[in-house]
Amino acid sequence: MSGFVRGGGGWECDGVPLAAMAAEVGTPVYVYSAAVIRERVRRFRAAFEPWPHAVHYALKANSNLAVVDVVRAAGGLVDANSGGEIEVALRAGFAPGDIVFTGVGKTPAEIDRAVELGVKAINAESAGELERIAGAARRRGTTARVALRVNPDIAADSHPHISTGLSRHKFGVAIGDARAIVRDASRRAGLRFTGLHIHVGSQMLGLGPLRRAAASVVALARELADDGVKLEHLDLGGGLGIAYDEAGGEPPPVDAYAAALVEATRPTGLTLIVEPGRAIVGPAGVLLASVVDVKPRADGTWFVVLDAGMSELMRPALYGAYHRIALVEEREDDVVTCDVVGPICESSDVFGVERRLPLPAVGELVAVFDAGAYGSAMASNYNRHPLPAEVMVDASAWRVVRRRQTMDEQLAGEVAASVPRGAMP
Repeated sequence: MSGFVRGGGGWECDGVPLAAMAAEVGTPVYVYSAAVIRERVRRFRAAFEPWPHAVHYALKANSNLAVVDVVRAAGGLVDANSGGEIEVALRAGFAPGDIVFTGVGKTPAEIDRAVELGVKAINAESAGELERIAGAARRRGTTARVALRVNPDIAADSHPHISTGLSRHKFGVAIGDARAIVRDASRRAGLRFTGLHIHVGSQMLGLGPLRRAAASVVALARELADDGVKLEHLDLGGGLGIAYDEAGGEPPPVDAYAAALVEATRPTGLTLIVEPGRAIVGPAGVLLASVVDVKPRADGTWFVVLDAGMSELMRPALYGAYHRIALVEEREDDVVTCDVVGPICESSDVFGVERRLPLPAVGELVAVFDAGAYGSAMASNYNRHPLPAEVMVDASAWRVVRRRQTMDEQLAGEVAASVPRGAMP
């Protein structure tokens, strides 16, 4: 598989020097490998053969239109968490039947749009949401395909901010309530009950929580079959982790992940849906930044300040997440201990603490690896930083797939208080 490797002139992406792209586009900039995305989609699809299955890429990980287009061309389908993500999927060429619509707080407009389109399934979060979906379908004289998200009260064994399957979490309905909710909803006009949905968390490095979650939803599916509710699929969500840190643990191979889920669901004979996000795009992207300052500290360590921060990559500040960091043009100098930080006016704006690097000079390039998931998707304009540029490398050629945001674009929807009413275009 291609991707990010050291070349003669420093780090490269599929044969293209990272420094060359940064020199033309500027920094901060995200760089993606189309080859890595394709290969990881292919691995997921192949791992579940020959069991009936569908791989729905979770758009929340990275919904850049070019990334989504590569997923589609590789044979992946999509999982959307908002009306905006549904529209991205449509613009990338997906049909409504390729889209599963998930999300804990779907608005009336989003529900109506999903019903109007006739998406593959709307993963409902509550009995009340099922009723709202049914109402939207009846008003349109149609039937909406729905599944119920079940909360199994299972710990994901990952960071608490990305664990979603415990009873105290806001997602889905308690598994003890699900049978009655489905029985009732399956009799309502406007609804066609097609499946059950479960997702217990993200960045999981073990199969135990996934097996337990699958077993709980399989047991529920059997109970519903006894009630005469005929399902089509079980959506077991995503959550498979990636190796951000070589010393921090390796995720199970995709083949082992698939085998565990197929084994659990085999007795039902139902189609299996999975929703990988991070596992598809995480290793396919890096964030390139420039060093803007180098500051010594009294203890002999250093601050290395980048032009990218939590406004470009939120994960370290939000989760204490680890990302590998390297100089793009590596040197053999003696290494020093650095805190690699960003320019944002927050003490949490730190990419890495006590990292060992050759002391960078102002202007040198730094690469933050495994940033393809939850990087650009969570970027913000905090401190009025523009959204970063994004580049896709494909077959040793590259192109800008999102240009850097301008201040005019940031301010396009704003108006000063002194501007007369009605003057805003």
